[in-house]
Amino acid sequence: MRAVVLASLTFLLLSSGSVSAEKIVEVQEGMASYYADSLNGHKTASGEPYDRNALTAAHRKLKFGTRVRVTYLKTGKSVVVKINDRGPYARHRIIDLSRAAAKRIGMLKDGQGKVRLEIFGP
Repeated sequence: MRAVVLASLTFLLLSSGSVSAEKIVEVQEGMASYYADSLNGHKTASGEPYDRNALTAAHRKLKFGTRVRVTYLKTGKSVVVKINDRGPYARHRIIDLSRAAAKRIGMLKDGQGKVRLEIFGP
């Protein structure tokens, strides 16, 4: 009975997205900001148009398509984004988020803030 309950709880957690089955291959911490609304529709380095309503981000080195969990350390809120652009170009920042991603973690009013990146690998 105990094993059935544990298996059921594990299944529920994994299927709800609360616990990721993906492997975290690297963790980074640093400053983040988000794209200006004026860039909406402009082409990103991957060739995709920037969509302020999509959960995407720019990183200097990660491969396009890499999934990253971004946690805003001030609020503790997280969002998973897909890397589809290069940047940020300001030296003190490690990632630029779409407007939607910044909103999900509560960073819109602050404009920038300290984050933790959990980079998922294959």
